[in-house]
Amino acid sequence: MKRRPFVRRCGHAPGALTLEDAAVVADFRAMLTTLRNPQPWTPGHAQDIAVRVGSFIERAHPRPGDDHDLDLIAVALVHPDTPHAAAYLHGRQLGYIERGWLRCDTSAILGTWQPAYRPLTHAAADLDLPDDVGMEPAHYGLHVEARRSDGTGYTLLRLGPYTQCRHTDRDADRLNAHLGGTAGTTVPGFTLRAAAAPFNVSDHAAYRDPYEADAVVLLAAAIDREEAP
Repeated sequence: MKRRPFVRRCGHAPGALTLEDAAVVADFRAMLTTLRNPQPWTPGHAQDIAVRVGSFIERAHPRPGDDHDLDLIAVALVHPDTPHAAAYLHGRQLGYIERGWLRCDTSAILGTWQPAYRPLTHAAADLDLPDDVGMEPAHYGLHVEARRSDGTGYTLLRLGPYTQCRHTDRDADRLNAHLGGTAGTTVPGFTLRAAAAPFNVSDHAAYRDPYEADAVVLLAAAIDREEAP
């Protein structure tokens, strides 16, 4: 009877662990420690966070200015090895880049992002992100700013959320053309100008829905309120 040659199998054979085995064990222990003792996330600190996406955990980058709410923030899902160029290319292949800004319920946040979470991501498994990641798009916004000659002023009107950037640009052009036709000064002492801006999901109550009424009509109503005694 022939004897089969003894083959050392990684992680199962007797004796000391190889360096490769030891590294795997160390990574696994670090992952368990992170899961058991996540570092708390604090709103407004612009820290990358770990969020649940189905049975996986993903790295998410908060949108500046939209990360201070206790219930809902705006984030972009990013490859766990961000910001390396290879991670960007791999992330595009797996569907990370095309997601854009998303509304993230803070109850889905595990804590601040730690490298130990990496093995639990879709990227680590070389899997595409699912079509439904459990987050709605955090769309675009449009602000009409009222400015004095010295640069000070306030936001007269906020429109949003827009579902597409081209819709935002279209209304900005329409409003600025309308304001230009009235010398651009329809609030005494101020010059008005419309410009695209990130939709501040944390302050959604301050926005008017541009799909429920025409943007020019909404602007006229905002100006009327300023002029009312």
